[in-house]
Amino acid sequence: MLKRFALFTMMLLLFLSASQSVWAFSDIKNDPNEAKITELQKMGILSGSGTTDVFQPKGKLTYAAGISMIVKGLGLNIDNIRFIKEPKVTDSFPKMKNDAWYANSFIIASLNGLDIPRDTDPSALMTKEQFAHHLMKGILRQGDFAFIDLYVILKDEADVEQAYMDSIQKLLILKIAQLDKDQKFSPKAAITRSEAAGWLHGAIQFVKNTPPVPAIEEPVPFPLYDLQLSSKAVNSEITEVTVSAQAPNPGYGLRIASISFEGDQANIHVEPIYPDKDKFYAQVITNVKAVTYIASGFKPVLGDTGASVGGSTGIIGGNGTSASSQAPDMAVGQ
Repeated sequence: MLKRFALFTMMLLLFLSASQSVWAFSDIKNDPNEAKITELQKMGILSGSGTTDVFQPKGKLTYAAGISMIVKGLGLNIDNIRFIKEPKVTDSFPKMKNDAWYANSFIIASLNGLDIPRDTDPSALMTKEQFAHHLMKGILRQGDFAFIDLYVILKDEADVEQAYMDSIQKLLILKIAQLDKDQKFSPKAAITRSEAAGWLHGAIQFVKNTPPVPAIEEPVPFPLYDLQLSSKAVNSEITEVTVSAQAPNPGYGLRIASISFEGDQANIHVEPIYPDKDKFYAQVITNVKAVTYIASGFKPVLGDTGASVGGSTGIIGGNGTSASSQAPDMAVGQ
């Protein structure tokens, strides 16, 4: 019984050892990016070249392989796009084939703004500046990140395609890419598979560990136009003030947001009433208005639109106090 158990254990160990050797690339030992390549392989991002256990780290990277690495590594997709017709890679890249293994990656890359030239040959070798540019475009697709205001001096800056310089600078600032001992980037040199894997690993870690800058909400434009103010005396003490405007459809309205006072001037602040999102409105220009009342001693003028300034929306007495319970303001759409 013990012999059988020992034999089973030995066979299991041999199987696991064999599986491990098949899983790991056999040609990356002592490569500067060995650990990163191994991790990317375990993540299912990298696969071998030719045979399953050979990566060829010193080999040159083709455009097809490079774009596929970026798309897969950064998890780019087009899941949120609905197409009238199925996209084909030849729609954007006439030198490519629709049934090629790389076709889907180029479709995704194109629709995610990786800025790939239309005449790209998928079998062409990718330069360091090209890979840097497409990789950074992929990173920026993940969110709006903040970067240090710094410019890295390259001894071979004159060799860099200016359209790629910003991407290269950002990768250098993030320490995803590095200059050589002579402070050169060698932009026109073909990038090796090892270098590309190292940069991709750095990009993935950056996106994973760096929260994007929160989006700044832009103020909503005031939807009403041609605001007009008119007034008439109700009696010797009270003035009726009417603010009118044009609206895009009958769903909109207008209300008095507040009234503020400066000397003998009453600033009438208004804001829009927005349509019910669950209702449909004919797109017909509509006149809307709001009415309020102030003491006759004040001169009514239009204040800022869409903002509520400390004040009242009812009748204002001669001493500046509110009497809104006697005659509230009215919002009207017609």
